[in-house]
Amino acid sequence: MSRKPPFRAEVVGSLLRPHALLEARRQFKRGELPAEELRRIEDEAIRAVVKRQREIGLSVVTDGEFRRGAWHMDFLCRIGGVVSAGTQMRQFRNETGDVPNEIETPEVVGRLHLEEPIFGADFSFLKSVAGGAVPKLTIPSPSMLHGLGIVPGAGGVYPDEAAFWDDLVKVYSDELRLLEGLGCTYLQIDDTMFSTLGDPAFRDRIREAGGRSDDRHLTYIRQINSALANRSPATTICMHTCRGNHRSAWVASGGYDWVAEAIFNMLEVDGFFLEYDDARSGSFEPLRFVPKGKTVVLGLVTSKKGRLESKDDLKRRIEEASRYVAIDQLALSPQCGFASTMLGNLLTEEEEFEKLRLVVETACEVWPDA
Repeated sequence: MSRKPPFRAEVVGSLLRPHALLEARRQFKRGELPAEELRRIEDEAIRAVVKRQREIGLSVVTDGEFRRGAWHMDFLCRIGGVVSAGTQMRQFRNETGDVPNEIETPEVVGRLHLEEPIFGADFSFLKSVAGGAVPKLTIPSPSMLHGLGIVPGAGGVYPDEAAFWDDLVKVYSDELRLLEGLGCTYLQIDDTMFSTLGDPAFRDRIREAGGRSDDRHLTYIRQINSALANRSPATTICMHTCRGNHRSAWVASGGYDWVAEAIFNMLEVDGFFLEYDDARSGSFEPLRFVPKGKTVVLGLVTSKKGRLESKDDLKRRIEEASRYVAIDQLALSPQCGFASTMLGNLLTEEEEFEKLRLVVETACEVWPDA
């Protein structure tokens, strides 16, 4: 077993919520369940899902994001100065066509600041039940607040965009310092912007709205690096980037070619979780830009469908990827979480864990140190 993350067999983050937890969340929303009882039910569900992750042989565990309604909004709206702006219809798609989805979005209403460690208590609980596994916390990238349309403009809270980034970088830097103080040594930063920028249609929409799509990824790289500048050498930080994940639908298509050379070489993280579960993710060729010392976790197992992949096919694709980056720099995972939103993707919990078990078994057969 490799001792330092990312591990050869990985889990991205979110997991399907069990029925009892979904029902408790509904009751809480209706005012029929006190917060203390919801927390107790969440604790019970997290203990159980951590146990299942360990039983199938994972060296890393997450809390499944069981305390969140969505992978990003629960974090972003706990930044001081950010509130929910309500919901908007966003066009997702699947193999059959367009899938309209109602997505909650954030709004900046005041100067950005950190009032307390976000997910601090959640991480401490995960750490307490992780046993011999490494607890991993997942948080959205600072690029998400900007990428969701929160671009400061004249007359707003931040007429100067540089001041917006300065404050947001400080929020993330402070958050990292506080999490490290709680014993967090493995942090995954989740992002949809880098891979979505690989979609020419998305870049066109940015330009039509008056934005700069050609170098936006460079702005995000600079700001993320600034936020991570003072991290502890003992902390492993990885970037997970995908093209949208909600009820088994997605937002964008296109390979990593547009951003690969810059993010692989300039982004100061230890590894990358990359979506590679189907043809819309492009080829492995951009992996030729990955430098020594960084790990690529290949998201070859889809979290969007229940059908189980062939172990032989996974091994063949790992071999294909190794033509562009050394196999000892590779690892394996699902392409995304199984439930980026509370309702989750269209498969069962048993299918989900069969896929995670397949990840572990395949990794053990491919890499001697798995």
